[in-house]
Amino acid sequence: MKRHSQAKRQNLPLILMIVLTVSLAGVALVMIFGGDLLTDRGENTSIPSSSSMLSPSGTISGTPSESSSDPSDSGTPSESSSDPSDPPEPTPVVIETDPAKLLLPVKDLPGYLTPTANSGGSFSKTFPDDNGTITWWIYQNGSELLNNYTPDSTIAFPSSEGFTDIEGVLTFRGNNYRDAPTWGSADIIDKKLEIVWTKSNGAISGTGSYWPGSGWTGQPLLVHWPEETRQVMGIKEEFKNTDLVEVIYPVFDGNIYFLDLATGVPTRDPITVGFGFKGTGSVDPRGYPLFYTGQGLNDTNGTKGVFKYRIFDLIQNKEIFGIPGADSVAYRSWGAFDSSAIMDRQTDSLIVAGENGVLYKTALNTVYDPVAKAISINPSITKFVYKTSYHTLYGIESSPLLYRNLLYFADNGGTIVCMDINTLEPLWMFQTLGDGNATMVMEETDEGVFLYQGNTVDQSANRNTNLCKFDAITGEQLWQYDIPTTYDSNLHGGLLATPLIGKNDISDLIIFNVGKTTGSNKGTLVALDKSTGLAVWSRELTAYSWSSPISILGNDGKTYGIFCDSVGDMHLFDPRTGEDLDVISLELNVESSPSAYNDMIVVGSYAQKIFGIKIS
Repeated sequence: MKRHSQAKRQNLPLILMIVLTVSLAGVALVMIFGGDLLTDRGENTSIPSSSSMLSPSGTISGTPSESSSDPSDSGTPSESSSDPSDPPEPTPVVIETDPAKLLLPVKDLPGYLTPTANSGGSFSKTFPDDNGTITWWIYQNGSELLNNYTPDSTIAFPSSEGFTDIEGVLTFRGNNYRDAPTWGSADIIDKKLEIVWTKSNGAISGTGSYWPGSGWTGQPLLVHWPEETRQVMGIKEEFKNTDLVEVIYPVFDGNIYFLDLATGVPTRDPITVGFGFKGTGSVDPRGYPLFYTGQGLNDTNGTKGVFKYRIFDLIQNKEIFGIPGADSVAYRSWGAFDSSAIMDRQTDSLIVAGENGVLYKTALNTVYDPVAKAISINPSITKFVYKTSYHTLYGIESSPLLYRNLLYFADNGGTIVCMDINTLEPLWMFQTLGDGNATMVMEETDEGVFLYQGNTVDQSANRNTNLCKFDAITGEQLWQYDIPTTYDSNLHGGLLATPLIGKNDISDLIIFNVGKTTGSNKGTLVALDKSTGLAVWSRELTAYSWSSPISILGNDGKTYGIFCDSVGDMHLFDPRTGEDLDVISLELNVESSPSAYNDMIVVGSYAQKIFGIKIS
């Protein structure tokens, strides 16, 4: 569905403030009747259609206690409550997690179209904006085609803050909105970066290829394990009684490395698969000792293996299940998994996309017994397979996003698809001009729910990287910012890095890292205004970058940016201006994306090393 209308913004008139100097009795009257005062909001206060039907964040403000709200309460105030110097207690915020309350009835969404049931068990929709058609099939038990699919459970994710109670970065960009590549804050005074440890890894050679260190889309996971889980896991004895934050990092050499964040010391022996990983794994958001990761390569020194999305038991440190990438129902034979899975902890459901063009929804049926130090799964897999009228370039390298029961992905043909994760019914789609390699990012505000996305320039006909904002509910494109990009048929330019969405003191900005713009080896770092799509600042990079930028919140409330580039430099920069504050060398190309836990940053490079870096 191609939509190109510009979002309209309304400027609110100035609110007339009346200062009353009256007697104590007058103040009391204002307090009693103040709720009836009206504020002039202007003639037009319309907001996007998604906002008019949805609560903005899935949060519920706490209710004051009965004693504090009842003026007739004769109880004696406490000493603290009578002290006017004491700050008021913050109103607690409860994040709604009940799927029944979060579920969006898709048939009530704007522009909903009833699907057509076709012969052969497929369904289809043709969208009126551009007559684009999507056709899909649903399978279970391998290749059993379902003509009438009914889900066993209701999936509806909470807001990103409710994705997990575990501290750390547990999936690519942290949660179901893909907006949290870091956790915590740091005491940043000197504005300096320092390498405090390194861990060596290796490389893999394939037929006509060489893969050193860690690769594109690969972000290390940083997990502050709960005490109970730490005690049952298969970690080295010296870490059993430490407050462990563990680094988990699958890399090119076919190993999954486990390290102590503070020191870089191995916390357990690597798990060796033998075939390389490019993407980011996922840790179970319930704190269960389960690890999920997809295999990105299937060639080691000329020996071919089987592509799988693998599930590991972290008590025994062994693989317990795998989803084959060579799938008989897929329309693409390439079976790699670069996508980072999302686990719904309410329904025990694992959701992951494959480069074969299949979306997998798996009920794990997990049984976890920490007393017995045992965990098991009995997976049941449902598959969504699709075709569109736009292209035949099926494959999903990016990681899906989820807002409540709505799932979003971008494929190798540049199609963005929004679908209901429960019924697996597509709701809208949008065709861009290039590969959707980079994982999108989502933002939920009082004005609505939005997606930010950009394309890879892998078609000679399109020499622009198109940076876009969409209404996530309707699929309407709200703005587009174009950056001229060099076309390279061998090594594509454009957006291969997930954008950095501004929060806190930079909440008005969205920052994109675009490769091969002003030259084949150069790039552009640009900050756009979220509302208008206009550039606030733009910086030419002497070395292009595929690495996704991150932000770290200082304890002083100021946000600092981090990005890495193709010559191996890590940049600490001011996200308000784009100017570097410090630069350190990680020796060789950094395709991977860093993550951070408080003041510690972790990332790998082509130098066949994992780096632990302290910001101060």
